[in-house]
Amino acid sequence: MRRPLAALIAGLLATPLFLIPAPAAAADIPCPKPKVAAPSRPPRPAVPADDPADLAVGGDALATHGLVVPEGSPKPPAITASTWLVADLDTGEVLGACDPHGYQTPASVQKTLLAATAIDQLDPKQVVTVTRGDLDIEPGSSAVGLIVGGKYPISTLWLGLLLNSGNDAANALARVAGGGGKDGVANTVAAMNALAASLGANQTHAVTPSGLDGKGQFTSAYDLALIGRVCLNNADFRKYALTRTAQMPAQKTASRKVGGFQFQNENKLIYNYPGALGGKTGFTQLARHSYVGGAERGGRRLVVTVLGAEARPLRGWEQGAKLLDWGFSLPKGTSVGNLVTPEEVAAAQATTDAGEAAAPAPGEKAGNTRPGAPRGLSVAAAISVAVVLTAAPLLLLLTQRRRRRLSREMPRSPSRAR
Repeated sequence: MRRPLAALIAGLLATPLFLIPAPAAAADIPCPKPKVAAPSRPPRPAVPADDPADLAVGGDALATHGLVVPEGSPKPPAITASTWLVADLDTGEVLGACDPHGYQTPASVQKTLLAATAIDQLDPKQVVTVTRGDLDIEPGSSAVGLIVGGKYPISTLWLGLLLNSGNDAANALARVAGGGGKDGVANTVAAMNALAASLGANQTHAVTPSGLDGKGQFTSAYDLALIGRVCLNNADFRKYALTRTAQMPAQKTASRKVGGFQFQNENKLIYNYPGALGGKTGFTQLARHSYVGGAERGGRRLVVTVLGAEARPLRGWEQGAKLLDWGFSLPKGTSVGNLVTPEEVAAAQATTDAGEAAAPAPGEKAGNTRPGAPRGLSVAAAISVAVVLTAAPLLLLLTQRRRRRLSREMPRSPSRAR
């Protein structure tokens, strides 16, 4: 005997969502990997638990820890990277990815977030005097060779940061950008995290400006693409990142005299990939190899991000090059998702803030909202659901789809580094 509609509605409203069985999730598609022996590597740090809303930023298809590529597309290259993503710099279309929102340790690609935060704030002609604190970096880690008391133009520090991955240059730039005092680096790291949030890079948390490992420091292939998009659209960043060699000026201080020297760009993509736009390499024992880069071909500009890679059989930049080739082979308009824009993030946050301001206090009755019902679900909405749905599992499916739609509208907000 069919239950009366009123009884069905009452039953649906009374059933807690956590008691409704969820539909089986589709299995993740494995990402192509080369057949090489697994290298010895440090244990992976504990990562935050997945947030379903964060996983769906950029589109439902990106909410996977496996491979996502357009239907009918050629198979992407087999690479050692744990996670990667390829996107169109101009349209923001995501062409394909492997575990796009998986938490990873950034290493020196984090320097792109420092650049995105401070490159427009600092006068490239300003001369900076290096302090002892600027050289407070892990022994043996990458440095461009600054000396205490030395005087260097900001432009030279950017070159030292992006060509030679100087952690000393990162500290000096962060200190000056943050006001120049003892709290300068901390202020800049806070600004880096604020910028990441404004971009929709919800899984990025900086602890150091250089990418030297720090507890709780993470990013994702998707977030790195958002940050890389900002950098590669900046003319000054491209100018520095495409510079092949630079000169460190001679220094004479009260205690020592050091001659000038030349240093080179470690991003081999700019030497070997036609149309390269620049980028940044990274490595720590914990993070392994990371890479962000861009290139232009046939009127299209793509950005590629690689995290958690090994140097054999292909180095990080070579893995990036293989992915760029694959991305350029896809027709224009191909997409499995999109890179959110700061404007979309700001608009969604404003909408959310307005909704929260209008929401009733916990337990308070408001209009036709049923006390104890899921927030935002009115009795009228529940009746509509009940008319369409005939089983409790379908109610959960609808709820999950609604949450994913909202997440698209509102993105939520240690070792040697080189």
